[in-house]
Amino acid sequence: MKNNVMAGDLQAQNLAQSKRIAELENTIAELSSLVKHFEELFKLSQLKRFGVSSEKTALSGQTTLFTAPEALAITAEPQPEKPASKPRKQKGKRQEDLSKLPLEIVEHDIPESERKCPQCNGTVEEIGITARDELKVIPARVVRIQHRCKTYKCSVCAETSDKTPIIRAKMPAPLIKNSVASASVVSYIMTQKHLMHLPFYRLEQEFQRQGVFINRQNMANWSIQVCEDYLGLVYDKLRENLLRHKVLHIDETSVQVLREPGKSAQQKSYMWLYRTGGDAEKPTVFYEYQPDRGGKHPEAFLKGWRGFCHTDGYSVYQGLPGVTAVGCWAHVRRKFDEAFKIAKVPDSPAKAGLDFCNQLFALEREFAELSPSERFEKRMEQSKPHAEAFFAWAKSVHMPPKLAITRALTYALKQEKWLMNVFCDGRLELSNNRAERSIKPFVIGRKNWLFANSVAGSKASATAFSIIETARENGLKPFEYLNFLLETLPDTTYGQIEELLPWGCSVPEQCKM
Repeated sequence: MKNNVMAGDLQAQNLAQSKRIAELENTIAELSSLVKHFEELFKLSQLKRFGVSSEKTALSGQTTLFTAPEALAITAEPQPEKPASKPRKQKGKRQEDLSKLPLEIVEHDIPESERKCPQCNGTVEEIGITARDELKVIPARVVRIQHRCKTYKCSVCAETSDKTPIIRAKMPAPLIKNSVASASVVSYIMTQKHLMHLPFYRLEQEFQRQGVFINRQNMANWSIQVCEDYLGLVYDKLRENLLRHKVLHIDETSVQVLREPGKSAQQKSYMWLYRTGGDAEKPTVFYEYQPDRGGKHPEAFLKGWRGFCHTDGYSVYQGLPGVTAVGCWAHVRRKFDEAFKIAKVPDSPAKAGLDFCNQLFALEREFAELSPSERFEKRMEQSKPHAEAFFAWAKSVHMPPKLAITRALTYALKQEKWLMNVFCDGRLELSNNRAERSIKPFVIGRKNWLFANSVAGSKASATAFSIIETARENGLKPFEYLNFLLETLPDTTYGQIEELLPWGCSVPEQCKM
């Protein structure tokens, strides 16, 4: 009996120890996974901080990913390396670059009294001219313009009649009542802030160096007022043109607004971007300020619209009524690229996933010059099978959790439905990089001026960015175009605004690049 009790106790102890060992092994595995996760995060942060920002990878070896197994056995003989040759300068390029600039000629001549031969003292004759080009910069300067309106009266009526007619010369109305602001000043301020990304306090200092004081509050007030009174009409027309297209790109980024009702200064607001695709004859870039990142904003903006929208992986885009969301393969590639940079193993799953993505983009470059219908056929023949092979491969790979490669695989598989939508139409693009490039000017500006003071200022920024970036997309000079609008809009009817858009017939040649 005693032996049975001892055996039972020993068995219980063994079970407890086995259970404890299993728990410890699970804990060790979890901690090891967590350590590896934090190691990857550290390496990734170091790469982002000190590494090269470019995501380009060598193209060698990508074509073998989809070739037949027998082709893999063929190895090319190594070719001797050729010394890198210095690229030759293109003849006449400088003259071509300078040919459109205003020309100012400075003549250098020998005084007539000195035009003597040093050998025989005879008269010399001109045989040629040697020319040398250089650039001259004329810095911006502030000029005071005083409008004087002359008034006349009839001297005869003044002597013979009780009423004396008064005649006044016509004077253009001020851009802003009771202000020294002109179309050129406001255009300069707006392009310096929204194109060159200078905050108002730096512009204030620059004006002071010119001998005039324009405080930053006046600059902000002028920008807001012209956007509300004049440029808002152009802004609304740009939205109408945007929604006529069936292929759009969408993105959003945060902005801090200090004085927004119902929110603290630390809470984020958002600038939404909508723009046309590469097939648009009238490219339009449109910014819209909203207090948050909710899906109700793009839903309201696109209400009644039907078409394709290129987006990132943000889920609110994928449920918009009547909208076919098209995922971004560049986001997928970026995650595999990050995983490969961390692992640095040539035969790793991260390298395989990166090669799949690189091959798709390589095919896309081959199709760049094709018409949408031809591109659609080529994609169905070549690109779509590669994409299907990629997802089949991704589903077969099993990696431990919390690793960069695991996150890349998970992201790709979750986005599969929307990533495959790119093969629905030849007008669509493989990535949403077009939207990211268009929202970048706002992001760069935000790094300089940090925040917006008011909601009105944020909406004015959305209007200014929309007009400036659309002008750039259509080959216009932003300052000249803004100046043209502010000089023209005060005397323009609503029906004429369509002619003032960047592609309109009323835009003068001086606004064009």
